[in-house]
Amino acid sequence: MSFPEQDFVSLGEFYKMRENTERILEYIDGIVFMSPSPSTKHQRISGRLHAKLFNFLEGKDCEVFHAPFDIELKNDKMEGTKIVVPDLSVICDKSGLMENKFVGVPTLIIEILSPSNQSHDLVFKLNLYMQYGVNEYWIVNPMLNIVQIYSLNDEGQYQQLDALKEKGIARSEVLKGFQINLEDLFK
Repeated sequence: MSFPEQDFVSLGEFYKMRENTERILEYIDGIVFMSPSPSTKHQRISGRLHAKLFNFLEGKDCEVFHAPFDIELKNDKMEGTKIVVPDLSVICDKSGLMENKFVGVPTLIIEILSPSNQSHDLVFKLNLYMQYGVNEYWIVNPMLNIVQIYSLNDEGQYQQLDALKEKGIARSEVLKGFQINLEDLFK
C-alpha cells in the first residue's frame, strides 16, 4: 500500500487522479491510497469466491460485487468521506446502489491480502469496517493460505469467528448456508 500523494486532496482532485491511472485508488478523508496490482493467485482466489457467492446469492435479496467497484462508506454516526474498493462486497440493502458505486454499508466484505498491503487490510480496514458497521469481514491471506472471519457482536465490535489455515470449511455467519472449502479456495 503506497501513498501517491502525501498532501490532503479534495474529492474532485481524487476523481481527476483516477481518470489518469489504471491503478486502484481509495480515498479516506483526503488521503489517497494506492492498491498494488493483484497477483495471479489473488485473482484466482477472488474469482473462486466471486463465483461461489454469485451462485449462492442467485435468487436472494443480496448481490456480490467484485473490484474494481467503489464503496462509499456512509452511516449516520460517522463523518468524512471514505471510498474503498474491496476485493468482494456483498450488498443486501440495494437502496445505496448508484450507477458507478454503492453508498452505505455492505453486509459482508472480503479483502485478499497482498504482500504490500497486509497492515492496511489487517488493521486499518478492519477498524474502518467495524466502525461503519460492516456485519462480517473476511481476510484472506494467499501467502499463508489463511482465512480469518470477523463478525460484529452486540457491542458493535469485531469478534473473530474463525481462523483457518490450508484446510477446513470457512462459513459465513451473516449469509446462512454460505461456505467454502479452503483446499478448493487455495488450490
